[in-house]
Amino acid sequence: MKKDQSLEGGDVREGLSAVISLKIPEALLQFEGQTKGKLGTPEARSITESVTYEHLKFFLEENKEAALTILNKAVQSKMAREAARKARESVRKGGSKGNKERVLSEKLAKATGKNYEKNELFLVEGDSAGGSAKLFRNRETQAILPLRGKVLNCEKASQNDIASNAELKQIEYAIGAGLGADFDTRESNYGKVIIMTDADVDGSHIQILLITFFYRFMRPLIEEGMLYIATPPLFSVETSKGKLYIATNEELEEVKKTIKGKYKVQRFKGLGEMNADELYETTMDPNHRRLMRVTLTDAALAEKRIHVLMGDQVEPRKEWINENVDFTLEDDFRK
Repeated sequence: MKKDQSLEGGDVREGLSAVISLKIPEALLQFEGQTKGKLGTPEARSITESVTYEHLKFFLEENKEAALTILNKAVQSKMAREAARKARESVRKGGSKGNKERVLSEKLAKATGKNYEKNELFLVEGDSAGGSAKLFRNRETQAILPLRGKVLNCEKASQNDIASNAELKQIEYAIGAGLGADFDTRESNYGKVIIMTDADVDGSHIQILLITFFYRFMRPLIEEGMLYIATPPLFSVETSKGKLYIATNEELEEVKKTIKGKYKVQRFKGLGEMNADELYETTMDPNHRRLMRVTLTDAALAEKRIHVLMGDQVEPRKEWINENVDFTLEDDFRK
């Protein structure tokens, strides 16, 4: 390839897996970063790089077909990366900037505050709940982006489908920190990105689809603890002393035992059933809400789970579901 057409490391590594058996005394074992993505023990790292380089070099020289397959894959990765970069630049410059602003202005209710670390972006399931969230939000720190239906499954979809998907584009533009290898949390417009969906199976599915997107294209958002899931209540219990909000069936049964006198239970089928003030108080107000932070503690296990549960191979997913899901209990399924 010409000098100005050279491949980047990410182009070559994308889609490739390697298994290396390495024994290091526990006292010397070090990794770089929380996700253990890089070996940090200096002596072991230099030896591993040297041995791997020599053996891989001979392998590629002796196996031309495999070498060409890897090279072609790397070139395709380079083309996809450059196409994505050009697409991002096209919306940041010139006439396309107006189109970007128009697309966002139709749905995104921006936060007015300039302290981006304190600003929060809520990705809300449905226009109805999105409208309620906009009414009672803290306009200085809370931005609302309603999502229409279920987003694309990025583990199955092609690069072209992902690049042209309107919902994912809106999320990318709203966060403003790039995509893929170019994603940089320092450029994010928000210190927290919060997924807010109904407390049902469909809502859980939307959460997983969004987490898959963030894992594949904005992973540092997860690694740096900036991605959260809101936990709206399933029930409200009204008594003579006021109203309580309950998150689970088990919690509801415990509360019932403590109530003396009459009470009224309401089950929320979705965010849209709540009044705007109820939605803010229970799910958005920092003083009362409960957020779950999405974390990545085992990179290898996360990669395996995403591939099995969200990929296009049916049998491994079916096997995992049969071994891990109890379909007789609604709450277990929701978990």
